[in-house]
Amino acid sequence: MEKITTLLILILMSITSISYAQETDKEGSKDSPLLSRIPGYYISDQTNKDFDSYTSPYLTEDNVWEGKATQTNYSVKEGTKEFSFIQVVRNYENAVKKLNGKILYSDTRTLNAKIEKNSGATYVSVEVFNEGRDYTLLVVENKPMEDEVTTNAAALNKGISETGKIAVYGIYFDTAKSVIKPESKPTIDEIVKLLNQNSKLKLFVVGHTDSDGSVESNMKLSSDRAAAVVKSLVENGVQAARLKSAGVGPYCPVDNNRADEGKAKNRRVELVEMLDHKI
Repeated sequence: MEKITTLLILILMSITSISYAQETDKEGSKDSPLLSRIPGYYISDQTNKDFDSYTSPYLTEDNVWEGKATQTNYSVKEGTKEFSFIQVVRNYENAVKKLNGKILYSDTRTLNAKIEKNSGATYVSVEVFNEGRDYTLLVVENKPMEDEVTTNAAALNKGISETGKIAVYGIYFDTAKSVIKPESKPTIDEIVKLLNQNSKLKLFVVGHTDSDGSVESNMKLSSDRAAAVVKSLVENGVQAARLKSAGVGPYCPVDNNRADEGKAKNRRVELVEMLDHKI
């Protein structure tokens, strides 16, 4: 009888230990410094990526978010107060509004929001599951990807000399816009340097997009972006006669458009050597 009692105690202790272990924050995880958790919930899982892309299925504009992404999954602790779908959403709505953020989309179990600070925009997605027992908080700090391969005049020249063209990923635009962002200046400067070092070099500046949206809108967007690059180069001292812009939209992908990683590679500007000097 004592052996059975001891065994039952050990089993109960084991179950309690497992339950406790499951209701503590995942090792190494932490709340967002911008938005805290709902009281009574713990972090069941968390992923951090220095650069990622998320497309919101709830928005038609401002729906592609790129930058440092942290996804945190929260679950309610056993025996504590459970919140309803809408309670979780409303709590985060109020928190976003206190930060002077903008609600982009909201329903009874989903929230998309944008918080703009001096350093840039941060996007927030909240989705609630299992009658409010679980929810996911996604925070994307919008920023350009830090290129692993530095774009410089020598690298540009090498690519064009070897293959007649080179893809450039250091020129940044807001989603569906053709205004060059200020953080593109180092890359623009290197293209100017390339052209100054090679006085006979003439270039087609070709814009490319992913497949999101209509073909017509992407053709126009890619053309407008290429024209914006040419305009910037001319403003930096390059002769307009050495440049010609064109846009091919989604027609020349370098990767598939089924995944965000492929889409990011397809959104680019290419410099193509112009062998026929007649424009």
